[in-house]
Amino acid sequence: MEITDIYVNLPVNDVRKTREFWTKLGFSINEQFSDEKAICVVMKENHIYTMFLQEEFFKTFTDRPIANGKTTQTLLAIGVKSRDEVDEMVQTATENGGSKYSEPRDHGWMYQSAFADPDGHQWEVMYGDVSQIPSE
Repeated sequence: MEITDIYVNLPVNDVRKTREFWTKLGFSINEQFSDEKAICVVMKENHIYTMFLQEEFFKTFTDRPIANGKTTQTLLAIGVKSRDEVDEMVQTATENGGSKYSEPRDHGWMYQSAFADPDGHQWEVMYGDVSQIPSE
């Protein structure tokens, strides 16, 4: 089996605010799957999307309680093309309503930092060069 697309679905309080936040980070919106109840952020064209669903709408897809943004149910990771892009994304996120929840970490072959979006979803941003992984 081969997966063609990934859609991550996350609850949000304010769809408009979420749209502003993610477009300021430089992501585009798939308007075909966006309206007043949901926004589809294109993470990688034709492959990876995040559906941010207004909480009441999100609840129509599950009968289980949803996390309230003060708990961690999942950590989401975004790979970018350089260390500078890691720092730029986290800085832009914190300047536009997000918050930093950990300090950058440099593992030699991988550099990462992190932010929480306005709804408390945690995003790890990383750059890695697998050719630099130390061999044992």
